[in-house]
Amino acid sequence: MKHLFLFLFLISTPLFAQKKPNIIVVLADDMGYSDIGLFGSEIKTPNLDALGQKGAAFTQFYNAGRCCPSRASLLTGMYPHQAGMGLMVTTGKYDHTKPYQPYQGFLSLETPTIAEELRKNGYQTFMSGKWHVGEQQEDWPNQRGFDHYFGLISGANSYYEVLSRRQLVEDNKKYVPNEHFYMTEAISDKAISYVKSAQAQKPFFLYVAYTAPHWPLHAPVKLIDQYRETYRKGWEKLRADRFARQQKSGLLTNIHELPPIDPAIARFDTIKNPSVYIDKMATYAAMMQIMDEGIGRIMQEVKAKGEWENTMFVFLSDNGACHEILDDRSVRDLGEAGYQQSLITPVGAKGSYTTYGKEWASAGNTPFRMYKHWMHEGGISTPLIVHFPKLIKKGFRTNQVGHIMDLFPTFLDVSHSTPSKPVQGKSLLPILNQKTRAAHPFIAWEHQGNRAIREGDWKLVWDDEIKQWELYNLKKDRIEAHDLAKQMPEKRNDLLNKYTQWAQSLGVK
Repeated sequence: MKHLFLFLFLISTPLFAQKKPNIIVVLADDMGYSDIGLFGSEIKTPNLDALGQKGAAFTQFYNAGRCCPSRASLLTGMYPHQAGMGLMVTTGKYDHTKPYQPYQGFLSLETPTIAEELRKNGYQTFMSGKWHVGEQQEDWPNQRGFDHYFGLISGANSYYEVLSRRQLVEDNKKYVPNEHFYMTEAISDKAISYVKSAQAQKPFFLYVAYTAPHWPLHAPVKLIDQYRETYRKGWEKLRADRFARQQKSGLLTNIHELPPIDPAIARFDTIKNPSVYIDKMATYAAMMQIMDEGIGRIMQEVKAKGEWENTMFVFLSDNGACHEILDDRSVRDLGEAGYQQSLITPVGAKGSYTTYGKEWASAGNTPFRMYKHWMHEGGISTPLIVHFPKLIKKGFRTNQVGHIMDLFPTFLDVSHSTPSKPVQGKSLLPILNQKTRAAHPFIAWEHQGNRAIREGDWKLVWDDEIKQWELYNLKKDRIEAHDLAKQMPEKRNDLLNKYTQWAQSLGVK
């Protein structure tokens, strides 16, 4: 009897209890909806495709439309404004003693991060990659719950060196790269080192925030060369080919037509220097492939550690494909001399500093309209892949709607942790169990004047350049081709009233 009591005591202690699952979340930067193979791309992404085929692939998942707001939502489980990141990060000095503001430009101290919550519940917490939610050291990852951090505090940066206006750090100390440095590989290498160093008896949370495939476009020339021939067909054909693959795979139900391409985009066969455009897209594809290869190496390390079955692996993008052109920004980042040099440096090489523009971004967001920064589907839709062998025994796709703020409570759910404060997000665990989840009453967005609200199948969206509310039934028209605002004024006004109440409650401008 004495031995029985001893045995029961031992198996009830944490040492003998089943270890909580590890959690790895990977965030791509400025990746379009159709940029991975599983979602229609020709780019080589075998590792992400494998995760999606064996796990859950969400076809109606949303981010917050821009880098800083999406990161804030992921980290806090709140709308960006509730976490202080309604706009973009503040780069100057600011006073932390002032009351929290929706547009203050750094993570509010009133909203705990997922790293802070999981660390309190026994997790080792690591981050490798782009932070972009607080420039001052008191707001860096090590101060917001991460045991170890390596990466770029700021936004976009060269992949080969650190620009003077950027901060690359490791555990609060400046990091000086060597001559072989390439940002994506450095982020992957450090993530792998964290997995290796993790204590076996404790679960770990790893946040990998790549800067890829965000501009500037940089990749090794040998890999760029492999993609050049692919993109000689131009953006119209690329877009059509991706849509055909989406249709063949059954990825997008109820979408049977590809909307007309953005009328502001010139036809590929009319441009004067197609080789430059081809080089840009080939470089972008190479950047995607390098990121996928890094994700594959992280996966292999988890398997080598014997933790694969007990690891939740999540992948998504912070916004849709990027339409931006860099001319003025390049001068600010590089200086006039550096900018002039970038104009004559081959695309992808060290010293180049360019984007791929609306032309290729329109294909990246296939089949949706608009881009990063807008609240149309092209700006806020992301593939979401969740792979978790212990829970998901067979891969499936779901069209249930989710938002990036839902990841926070999902991670708490699978780790059996209780949040310090209520969060806005709703756990995805029922969906991962292939059940119908109680939906959000509605989801709303605002960034730099662009706004939207989705309730059920209905979406009201405002383009701040056009200054007009548009109404769509997303079940029938997710490509947002048929505006019903004038035909259905009662539905328009109902959603507008709900959006207005939401905005007022959050202090949204």
